[in-house]
Amino acid sequence: MKISTKGRYGMTIMIELAKNFGEGPISLKAIAQNNNLSEHYLEQLVSPLRNAGLVRSIRGAYGGYVLTREPSEISAGDIIRVLEGPITLVEGIQDEEPAKRELWIRIGDAIKNVLDNTTIEDLATHTDDRGVSDGYMYYI
Repeated sequence: MKISTKGRYGMTIMIELAKNFGEGPISLKAIAQNNNLSEHYLEQLVSPLRNAGLVRSIRGAYGGYVLTREPSEISAGDIIRVLEGPITLVEGIQDEEPAKRELWIRIGDAIKNVLDNTTIEDLATHTDDRGVSDGYMYYI
């Protein structure tokens, strides 16, 4: 499984919103500037997140986007599935011999487990072993 920029940048949007949860909306322009990303590309990514009910937009001069739920209630898996589709490691595993099929299933299950048990709150508040916050770093 390869996660594209859609998944990576979508995760960035959601983590930024989690960091500002309860403090009002944050604009895509601010997220783009803070992360050196294209605002236009973020606009394309926020639409499926909004359609999935993960974010909502607030209009006006001080508008932007906010999370629809607590950051602790939104998993990385929720975001990746919206932006990348189903989490599958190997296509057509039913045609594999049983030993290999079992390997691909176990690896896929491990990836799903990490994504589904990592919340955006975890990522937004991540600190390294020295207690220093480095934004977010996640491993799959």
